Amino acid sequence: MSALPARTDVVVIGGGVIGTSIACQLAEAGVDTVLLERGALGSGSSANTAGVVRSYFPGSPLTSSLAVRSTEAYHAFAERTGTDLGLQRVGFLELFTEERQVEAFRRDRAAQHAAGVAVELVTAAEAARLNPLLDDQTVVGAAWSPEAYACDPAAIVRGYATAAERAGALVRTHTPVTGIDPDGRVHTSAGSIRADTVVCAAGPWADQVADLAGVRLPVTTYPIELLLTDAPRPAPRAPLPMTLHPTSLRIRTWGDRILVGMGRPGTDESREAWLGRVARQLGATYPSLAGRRLERGWSGDLDVSPDGTAFIGRDPSRPFVYAAGFSGQGLCQAPAAGEIVRDLLLGKQPWTDIAGLATARCTGGPAPSPADGEGTPS
Repeated sequence: MSALPARTDVVVIGGGVIGTSIACQLAEAGVDTVLLERGALGSGSSANTAGVVRSYFPGSPLTSSLAVRSTEAYHAFAERTGTDLGLQRVGFLELFTEERQVEAFRRDRAAQHAAGVAVELVTAAEAARLNPLLDDQTVVGAAWSPEAYACDPAAIVRGYATAAERAGALVRTHTPVTGIDPDGRVHTSAGSIRADTVVCAAGPWADQVADLAGVRLPVTTYPIELLLTDAPRPAPRAPLPMTLHPTSLRIRTWGDRILVGMGRPGTDESREAWLGRVARQLGATYPSLAGRRLERGWSGDLDVSPDGTAFIGRDPSRPFVYAAGFSGQGLCQAPAAGEIVRDLLLGKQPWTDIAGLATARCTGGPAPSPADGEGTPS
């Protein structure tokens, strides 16, 4: 392995979908970029997803706006990077079991439409038509957003990393960062490198990386487990949409099986008790899946912010930019997040007002000003 260069414009720490997107877009803009990943590319949060990119995020039009822009970028991904993502439209269905949930959707709908989201209220019968495993007697309606696509997260990481290298970036895997000096010198197991700016896109390790730089980044690690079960026979003819229940139960087609998620065991709850709770909710909502064995699919850690919205911004006192806390939604926001970080570092106004993405909303610090390169688009 060759030694690191003595200096670079930007060091990006983290080689998942967020870090590779940032590195690609910086390199394509002519910024000298080095990406450092502690393990293999895409081995953190990016490996722990349900493999769906969607544009609708209930209750968060800001997140939805990033997801809408990112979905558009994914449709052009093969042309840009040479990597085909194999996008398959499956749609996203949010189930409502109480009228108050329907009313909350109605209050949120105009803001979601303004963000560019295609989403509408459907009846319980229509929801059961979209997901034929659903017992329509258990819901009072649903929100339906057709713009959701099954994809290969590893292909996104690979495509961005390849395009970044093609544009001149240096991508180094298995190179953990061990220290960050106030002047931007980054220390690793393979030596040190001086950067004008350090970008933290380290997913579940983002708070630890920020600590090395003396920056407070209020991100916590949230372990999750995704499960698999057999599809009923006869299986639905079309792939099931990603379907979210108010209990956080979510399912979608996964090959010839069903992917199931419902958070993690609660405090003082055993895994066995949690599996029982998942199985009961699964059978109540989807009767044809009642009694089916739930098997471990995969598990891992997500980087989570206190309010579920990502942090993207610049530290006011250090050459440190952060893009973390995506709360399991990084796959859906990576292209837009990369654009924002690129524009911050180029001194351009990002395409959207990013004040709501700054850590100040959770730390009580001052909000970034347009003079820092953030604010409304011109």
